[in-house]
Amino acid sequence: MPGHYCKQLVLALLLAVNLTGVLAAGLREHSEQTPAKPASIGSHELKLRFQGVLRNYVLHIPRTHDPARPAVLVMAFYGGGGHAAHMADDERYGLIAKAEREGFIVVFPNDYSKFPRGRLATWNAGGCCGDARDRNSDDVGFVRALVDEIGAQVRIDRQRIFATGMSNGGMMAYRLACEAADLFHAVASVAGTEALADCRPARPIPVLHIHARNDTHVLFDGGAGPDAFRDSAKVMNFVSVPETVARWVKRNRCDSRPRRVLDKPGAYCDEYSGCAETATVRLCVTDAGGHSWPGVQTTRRGKEEASQALQANDVIWDFFKASAAR
Repeated sequence: MPGHYCKQLVLALLLAVNLTGVLAAGLREHSEQTPAKPASIGSHELKLRFQGVLRNYVLHIPRTHDPARPAVLVMAFYGGGGHAAHMADDERYGLIAKAEREGFIVVFPNDYSKFPRGRLATWNAGGCCGDARDRNSDDVGFVRALVDEIGAQVRIDRQRIFATGMSNGGMMAYRLACEAADLFHAVASVAGTEALADCRPARPIPVLHIHARNDTHVLFDGGAGPDAFRDSAKVMNFVSVPETVARWVKRNRCDSRPRRVLDKPGAYCDEYSGCAETATVRLCVTDAGGHSWPGVQTTRRGKEEASQALQANDVIWDFFKASAAR
């Protein structure tokens, strides 16, 4: 075979191999992202590519869901070092069981992580936390894209979208209140204070804060406690609970004096009313429980048991329902 024909054959083979690799990579990328198709009842581990990064999320559709009716959507954000599947574990948070009882859809998003299944992830809530903050991850943009993605799979009520979270996830809920009040109707944070230096919500938005007096991670009176991240550079000097609440009372233009709406052994709740557009602010405090989700039976190994004086899921859902009814 003449030399120039050999060269042409080799070039053709190399081109074919290269094209095959490109096509295979394209197919892999396409298969990695979950297509937006109608979601069925139950829990689904799905994926969404946002700004070139593939992210996981867990979507749960309750058994009572009626596809013909727009459903309430609750977004739940894990704490720093957690991941979506961890927060979707009912023994640890009980949110799926609550969704089944009340009939709302719940989604557990996951930020970027270099670990399998999105483990050991954080949220860019402003001043905190970890790699998400340091990479300046556009988590608000991701959340907006995820709501659109879910809206393509199931009919949701755009007037009843809520956000809640634990610790760094609660801080993320506050960031959504600051920067996505056009999308979220109300937010609730557990054991996580506001972490933004500049917050300008598009409208008054109902806010619920739940915190233990003896939290050793995000200290009630401000600062990072001894049990926060081992590397202090990955967190911040946390804003105190009273300061966080005071900021939202001012932003929502509420009466400065609260009304006690719950007072029982181990816990109390104060509510600030008279706010613009009926956007109330409520603070619920437990005496004990440390850095945990009140009412659950399982906490991280070596951590204090969660307070049973409050059931966080009940308090949060009741607050969301009341805010939507106003």
